[in-house]
Amino acid sequence: MDLALLRTFVTVHRAGSFTRAAALLGLSQPAVTSQIRALERQLGRPLFLRYARGVTPTTIGDELAHKVAPHLDALTAITETGLDRDSVARTLHLAGPPEFLAERALPALTPLVAQGLSIRTAFGSADELLTGLAAGHHDLTVTTTRPRGGLLTATPLCDEEHVLIAAPRWAARLGDPATVQAGGLHALDPVPLVDVHESLPLIARYWSTVFDAEPAVSAAVIAADLRAVLTCVTAGAGLAVLPRYLCADALGRGAVVALLDPPVPPLRTYFLAVRTGTLGLPHIARAHEWLLRSAVDW
Repeated sequence: MDLALLRTFVTVHRAGSFTRAAALLGLSQPAVTSQIRALERQLGRPLFLRYARGVTPTTIGDELAHKVAPHLDALTAITETGLDRDSVARTLHLAGPPEFLAERALPALTPLVAQGLSIRTAFGSADELLTGLAAGHHDLTVTTTRPRGGLLTATPLCDEEHVLIAAPRWAARLGDPATVQAGGLHALDPVPLVDVHESLPLIARYWSTVFDAEPAVSAAVIAADLRAVLTCVTAGAGLAVLPRYLCADALGRGAVVALLDPPVPPLRTYFLAVRTGTLGLPHIARAHEWLLRSAVDW
């Protein structure tokens, strides 16, 4: 049986679409369709059910994918890396939120750089980065969105606690956390809001979890980098919700103050996502393992 046909089949199975598989393989959509039909003729069975928005594997298709995918992944690893399985002298294309990569992921991977690994980074929204990962532009993506389908594989990396913070002068005006808690959401009305986007993603999530409400006003400051948000809050621009790892030093120095201490603080999970099968490549597997090991202390 032609390995090229099997490779196309596995890509379609993971992508859930002839069109997406064609983009990943660098082929035209008609070429992918033709290869799948050829494989189905060889087997005498349909492998996919065709729908307007994609394909779903038949029982035979699922069974075939589970049998051949691990072997194709192993062959890919051998052809791309040669026989030196321990080598990390490759370039890792790492994507994720700029603050998380700068503060956590890149410092954690520094020992691998000393062993010959090169790293190139990319930033963007979760959807953009997962699309880029699926298309082969990235090797490893840190994301707060768990990808769906079989094309990408995600492993929980760590949880981050979100903290409601403001400069000391605002905290003095509002009172201690117990007073703010007793006053509820309206106790925060005098303080302007600072967030990373007009949709107030961090504040809205905190409001929903802690107050069971939505923000009633727009932000006074929108800064597209969480580190810039922290700088604005430290300068007194207003309140913000930030991950604790990013503002822990400022909290410790008293540059900002936690306005609330909820019994169950809002958490967000980071995932480490790869294209299914690429953990067979040593440089990706080593970086993946190193980040998971480092995250134990995060």
